[in-house]
Amino acid sequence: MTLQTVLDDIAARPGAGELIQIINPATEEPIAEFTDGGAEAVDDAVARARASFESGVWSGKPGNERAKVLWRIADLIDEHAIDLAEIDSFNTGMPYLQARMITSTCAEMFRYYAGWCTKLEGIAHDVQQTGGITGAFSNMHAYTLKEPYGVVGLIFPWNGPIFNFCAKLAPSLAAGCSSVVKPAEETPLSALLLMRILEQGGIPDGVVTLVTGHGHTAGAALAEHPGVDKIAFTGSTEVGKRIAQAAGASNLKRVTLELGGKSPVLIYEDADLSMATTMASMGIFIHSGQGCICGSRIFAHRKVYDQVVQSVAAMADSVQLGGPKDENALIGPLISEKQLSRVMGFIDEGRRDGVEVVTGGHRLDRRGYFVHPTVLTDVHPGMRLYQQEIFGPVVAILPFDDDDEVVALANNSDYGLAATVWTKDISRAHRLAKRIRSGTVTLNCQMVFDHSMPFGGYKQSGWGYEWGRAGIESYLQTKTVYAQL
Repeated sequence: MTLQTVLDDIAARPGAGELIQIINPATEEPIAEFTDGGAEAVDDAVARARASFESGVWSGKPGNERAKVLWRIADLIDEHAIDLAEIDSFNTGMPYLQARMITSTCAEMFRYYAGWCTKLEGIAHDVQQTGGITGAFSNMHAYTLKEPYGVVGLIFPWNGPIFNFCAKLAPSLAAGCSSVVKPAEETPLSALLLMRILEQGGIPDGVVTLVTGHGHTAGAALAEHPGVDKIAFTGSTEVGKRIAQAAGASNLKRVTLELGGKSPVLIYEDADLSMATTMASMGIFIHSGQGCICGSRIFAHRKVYDQVVQSVAAMADSVQLGGPKDENALIGPLISEKQLSRVMGFIDEGRRDGVEVVTGGHRLDRRGYFVHPTVLTDVHPGMRLYQQEIFGPVVAILPFDDDDEVVALANNSDYGLAATVWTKDISRAHRLAKRIRSGTVTLNCQMVFDHSMPFGGYKQSGWGYEWGRAGIESYLQTKTVYAQL
C-alpha cells in the first residue's frame, strides 16, 4: 500500500460534482484530482451504513469480538505506519518525523478503545414506587442499557488527517456504530489507506464508508441527512455553528463539536524560563500554528516580559522551515493559498492597527505556503489579532502584573480549549487552573494529551468531549428499563 496506490484510488472515486485538485503545500504543485461526491455519494453511504447497522453485523457483535478487530487494526496501523506517515507528510507538508509520531498515537487510540468494548455497562437498582401516575406498581427493578447511536457522520479537518480520523472512528466502532466519514477535501489521501486497513482488519462492508468532496457539498449533505443519528465534527467554530444549525433543522441529531481555540500561555517570573519559552515557542510555531490548542497568546510577567519576547523571537528566527524533503526542517508550510492569505491578512491588519512586528510577518522567498514565524507586541484585547483564531505561526505577547489581571486577560476570549501555566509555585498553578475557563489546562508542560483523559472545550471551543471514557460515551445513548417484580 503505497502513495501511488492511494493516488490511483482518489482519481477513481466516482462523483457528480466539480473536479477538486489536491495541492502539495510545500511546492504548490498538483498532487492529484478527484470529483466531488456531493449529496448523491452521501445518500449512498448513509444507506449502506444504515443497512449494516440494522443487520447487526457490527452493532450486534459481542464486545470481545469487536475488541479483537480493533486490536488487529491497531497492529495493521503499526505495520503500515511508514506509508501512513509518508502520505500525510506529503499531503499536508508537515515534516515526516512529526507525521510518524502522530501515526503511532493512532494505533494506540484503537488499542485503548478496544479495551472499552467489553466495559459498556449500565446501572441497576431495586426501586420502591409509591407514587406515579396510577400508584399501582411497587417492588420494581430498574436498569439502564448503553446502546450505540446508530449511523454517525465523522467530519474532520486537514491539520491532522489520520489522527483526527482515528480519534473519531475508534470510539465509534467500539460503541457499535456504523460511520460515514468525510475527510477534508485538501487532505483525503491517508483516509483511503486507512479504509484499506479497516477492510483487512475485519470491519464488515458498510460499517465504515468514505465520502469525499467539499465541506459545503458533501459535508453539508452529511450534516443535514435525516438518516444520520449523530455528527462528530472537528474544525472551525464558524463551520461548527452551521453544522449545529443543520442538525437541528433536519432530525435534531446529536452533535459533538471540537472547534477553535485562542489558547493562553501564562509565564511567571519564577518559571524555568528556558523551558517555558522553548515550549511556548514550539507550542505556537509547530505545524505552522495550524493546531486548535496552539498557544497563540503568551502572557509574560512584567519582570520577565522583555526576556520572554527576546527568547521567543530568537526561536522564531532560528527554527528551520521546509517541506517533507527538506533536511532538518522542523516546521512545514500552511496548508493552502487560502490559508496563507488569511494569515497574512491578520498580520497586515495588525500593522495598520499599530502592532509591533518583532520578527517575521512575511512569506518566505521560496515556493510553498511558508510564513516566517511571527512575534507581535503592542497587541490589545480589542483587536481581532487578540480575539480571533488565526491558525498560523503568529503569537501575541502581552505583559501582566498579578494573578487577577492575567486571569482576566486569559479568559477574555470566546474560546476556551486549552491553556498553559508556567510557574514553580505549584499552589498558584493549581489555583490558576481552577480560574481559567478552558477545557484543558497544562501546568509546567504544554501540548500534551493522553487517550485516557477527556478532551473538549469551554464556550465556543465546542460541545462534548473526545478521548477517554467521555469519548466513547458520546457515541452511546442511555435507555432506562423498569420491570415489575
